[in-house]
Amino acid sequence: MMTGDGRAALDAARALEARIVRFLRDMIAIPAESCREGERCERVRTEYERLGFDDVRIDRLGNVVATLGDGPLTILMDGHVDCVGIGDPAAWRHDPFEGKLEAGRIWGRGAVDELPAIACMAYGMAVAREAEGLPDDVTIHLTASVMEEDCDGYCLLHLIENEGIRPDVVILGEPTDLGVYRGQRGRVEATITTRGRSSHAAHPEEGVNALYRVAPIILDLEQLNERLPRDAFLGKGTVVASNIECTTVSLNAVPDSARVYIDRRLTAGESPEGALEELRSLPHIGDAIVSLLEYDEVSWRGQRARQEKVFPSWVLPEDHPLVRAVAEAVQAVLGSPPSISRWSFSTNGVATMGRHAIPTVGFAPGLEELAHTTDEWVAIEDLVRATAVYSLIPASLSRRKEELLP
Repeated sequence: MMTGDGRAALDAARALEARIVRFLRDMIAIPAESCREGERCERVRTEYERLGFDDVRIDRLGNVVATLGDGPLTILMDGHVDCVGIGDPAAWRHDPFEGKLEAGRIWGRGAVDELPAIACMAYGMAVAREAEGLPDDVTIHLTASVMEEDCDGYCLLHLIENEGIRPDVVILGEPTDLGVYRGQRGRVEATITTRGRSSHAAHPEEGVNALYRVAPIILDLEQLNERLPRDAFLGKGTVVASNIECTTVSLNAVPDSARVYIDRRLTAGESPEGALEELRSLPHIGDAIVSLLEYDEVSWRGQRARQEKVFPSWVLPEDHPLVRAVAEAVQAVLGSPPSISRWSFSTNGVATMGRHAIPTVGFAPGLEELAHTTDEWVAIEDLVRATAVYSLIPASLSRRKEELLP
């Protein structure tokens, strides 16, 4: 059953529906691929300031950060502000940057992944503050983070390691369809490079074709995928040859090098080191070189971002007090226990839980399977309900402070 607090939070969120919708549509209207999020970040900062949050700033990397309260229990609520590109504009039913409002839904790029969380988290904190005030024993950092689509987790690593924000718990805004998610598979991105010898295509016997050398390795990868382990909760480890390129002096020559790009998803119990060793042990690997990919870009604020493309898997136990606290807030609003599940894709949790062992869960409106598609949409009613849930999370966590603080 819906609780009295849940009903009051839902009524308060519904009164703000028009403002939540407007904020979300405004964000969708501003293109913001990774490393080009500046204008959208400024729009978020403006909204945070309108809501009267205590401390609103943009950090050195470009994340927008708003801080509320100064209690000992530090809560980070994160939604990434960047989105993937739109691909072929003709493939879209609606203009991807219109934020079209139709039949109780908002459509557009980022309408699921994951601008709704930014809007709902902000207005959720506004509801909490206006109701009974935020608990005295919590500090809340709202972040609209950058560069997640390019290198998930880097933005939160920056906050933790360079900006002095070390939360006790983290709530991520990747889509969960109003369920509570507590884990994800990890990922390694790597390449396998073969070397050959160039010759004129009229005399291929004089050369060594690097493309032919990589071909059996690709078949090895397909066979490796079939025997990778499966976890009952996170699912199966996978490996995919996702791209191939070669160097050749002309289209009338034998290629002298070839490189295949690999996406290796790690399930529970697998390590990045083990995954790389599997690649180096493929039957036809020969003298081919296995290399980790490195992320190396410059943020919209001009700061260089570099890290190896290793993203750990992570799982938070279902009985963890963070899972129970967020589930309690969801049930108070929705009137029934939420689904407890995990993402199929990767999130900023690879930094918080995966690297720093900071308890992390996800909660947000939207369907995961709509992310990165040309049919992204979110239901307005789910925006309202998510806003109400976010407003109850600080108090629910405060009641478990002794369990959550080290």
